[in-house]
Amino acid sequence: MWRRLFAIIGSAVFLFIAPGTIAGLGPWWISRWNVQDPLLGWVAIRWCGALLIGLGVSVILETFARFAWYGQGTPAPVFPTERLVANGLYRYVRNPMYWGVVTTILGQGILLGDVRVLAYGAFVWVAVHMFVLVYEEPTLLRSYGTEYEEYCAAVPRWLPRTQAWRSSSSQQLPRTGPDRYHSPRLSGEGGRRR
Repeated sequence: MWRRLFAIIGSAVFLFIAPGTIAGLGPWWISRWNVQDPLLGWVAIRWCGALLIGLGVSVILETFARFAWYGQGTPAPVFPTERLVANGLYRYVRNPMYWGVVTTILGQGILLGDVRVLAYGAFVWVAVHMFVLVYEEPTLLRSYGTEYEEYCAAVPRWLPRTQAWRSSSSQQLPRTGPDRYHSPRLSGEGGRRR
């Protein structure tokens, strides 16, 4: 019970620190949220930007809630989840949280008609992609071993699957021990450490 409570509080704090800064403060700092002429001179494209913002924010909130509730941890390395989160949106794409952040930024660029915000979104995606390749995936592989390999083989990094993935593992165990590198079983209803 206490772990889940700390996970909820920690995830809420980290939500404002990381995505709040990258997807909120960053675009504001670049644009001051001043609306410019619509991209391509087409006013209706602003609705596409608004839809992308709504979609991106929804994905961010869903994935943060999933870390706290199912994984009983946070996306922050200081309080990682006990289980590999492989349910919800994680059954379609391995990095929906990052996907949501970049989608939110790009939506703001389209809504505001600001090419600089779009360029910032592209920069964030490249930076996140490098972070995933250099740090996150090797860390998850060390933490979860063959279960994470199975997950990576079945679920794409960036482009979502059309059908939800289901693990071939039949049970899920939390990570144990002080180093927390014991490899838990993976299931479609588990948690995912980032």
